Amino acid sequence: MTQSIDPKIDASWKQILSDEFTKPYFPQLKAFLLEEKSRYTVYPAGPNIFNAFNTTPFDRVKVVILGQDPYHGPGQAHGLAFSVQDGVPFPPSLQNIFKELHDDIGCPYPQNGNLTHWAEQGVFLLNTVLTVRSGQAHSHKEQGWEQFTDAVIRTISEQKQHVVFILWGRPAQMKAAMIDASKHLIIRAPHPSPLSAYRGFFGSKPFSRTNAYLQANGIRPVDWRL
Repeated sequence: MTQSIDPKIDASWKQILSDEFTKPYFPQLKAFLLEEKSRYTVYPAGPNIFNAFNTTPFDRVKVVILGQDPYHGPGQAHGLAFSVQDGVPFPPSLQNIFKELHDDIGCPYPQNGNLTHWAEQGVFLLNTVLTVRSGQAHSHKEQGWEQFTDAVIRTISEQKQHVVFILWGRPAQMKAAMIDASKHLIIRAPHPSPLSAYRGFFGSKPFSRTNAYLQANGIRPVDWRL
C-alpha cells in the first residue's frame, strides 16, 4: 500500500502539485491510509487512486466534474468520479447523469458506465476525497484529501483559462469560491442522486452548455457519447 499512495501521477500534475506532497498533511494522510488498508478493504485499488490525474493530464483539462468520494461497493470505483468499471451496474446517480445526457443532447443511453472516454478528452473527473472504506460512504473525509483536492481546484483556476467547472450538489458548489468566474464557466445544479435530481438537476443541460462555451472559446467540444 505504501507504493500505491505515493504520488505516482502524470508528470504534468506532479510538477505543479509538488509542494503539496511535502506539506505535513500528506504524510499524515499516507499513514491514515496504511492503517485503514491494514484493517479494512479500501476503494479504489491503490493503482487507481490517482486515475483521474493519469487519464487527464493537466495540460488537457478543459472540463472539471466534481464528485464527493468514490463508490464504496465492490468492483465499482476506479478513480474517476461517477464512473464505474466495465460491466458494473450503474449506480443511481450515474443513471440520472445518463438520463440528462440523453435528454440534453440526444445521446443514446450508454450501455457501459465507464467514463474513461470522457476523461481522455479532457474531462477531469475529480472526487474531493479520493478513497473510501468498503461499505462506508464518507469514511475518509477530513483526513487530508480535501486539502489536496482544494489545491488542485485552485491550481486549475489560476493556471488555466476557459475551463468548465460542473458543480453538482452543495458540497461541490462550496468549491466555487476557489474558482475565478471571470475566466471560467461554473455550472451549478443539484446533485444527480435520486434525492435531489428532480430539484433542478434534470433540465440543467450541463453537456450542451459545456460544449457551447468550449466552442465559443475556440476549444474542441467533448464527444459525450459512450
